[in-house]
Amino acid sequence: MAERKPFLLRISPELWDELQRWAADELRSVNGQIEYLLRQAVTERRRARPRPPSPPSPEEEGGPSRST
Repeated sequence: MAERKPFLLRISPELWDELQRWAADELRSVNGQIEYLLRQAVTERRRARPRPPSPPSPEEEGGPSRST
């Protein structure tokens, strides 16, 4: 299993309580719930972000083609 990176997260008590209830509903720890939500957000961001265009080929740019 991959090593996990520990870090400190400061959140409001209200948000903590909500996360705790949500995690309990889904049979996860609060830490597991936060990681799950972050993974979902990253996946959605990757889907929503347009892919950068690939560089045009010399033929598309109208430049000389190299044939040997």
